[in-house]
Amino acid sequence: MKNEALQALSREQLEQLIQLYCKNWLAMDGVWFQSVEKKFGMDEAMEHDIRIWSQFTVIEAKRIKEFLGLPDRAGLEGLEQALKLRLYANINRDEILREGNRLIYRTLDCRVQTARSRKGMEWHPCKPVGETEYSGFAKVIDDRITCRALSCYPSVTDASCACSWEFTLNG
Repeated sequence: MKNEALQALSREQLEQLIQLYCKNWLAMDGVWFQSVEKKFGMDEAMEHDIRIWSQFTVIEAKRIKEFLGLPDRAGLEGLEQALKLRLYANINRDEILREGNRLIYRTLDCRVQTARSRKGMEWHPCKPVGETEYSGFAKVIDDRITCRALSCYPSVTDASCACSWEFTLNG
């Protein structure tokens, strides 16, 4: 069934709607996390966050991979294409750098950390979640890709970005 309301929108309106959907998704992610954090504490919220991301990242990667028509082992080229279509890519300011068999993904401005700062909250300790999320995403795109955090709260080594991840193509 086609959505007539969507068909009536201009390209510009559709792009704005994609932004809105991405922001709504991130708001929902933050609302559930903060609810668990408030009632049970950060450790409990992080445990659930890691579990959720271990599943969601695979779903997101599989759907993007299928959408792009990527082969089973899409390499760093495929990963770069896929990263550009993630929900985060539409709402965070980021950059991708290529260096031989390495890809560096840097989030320059993170909506999650910005929102927590604005609310006077402690930063989200996203490194353990990011390790699960980015490694899982990359493995779906190509099982030869490994991922490691270069800089991510609470282990910040690069103040020029919110976080930085290195993906390496092995074999």
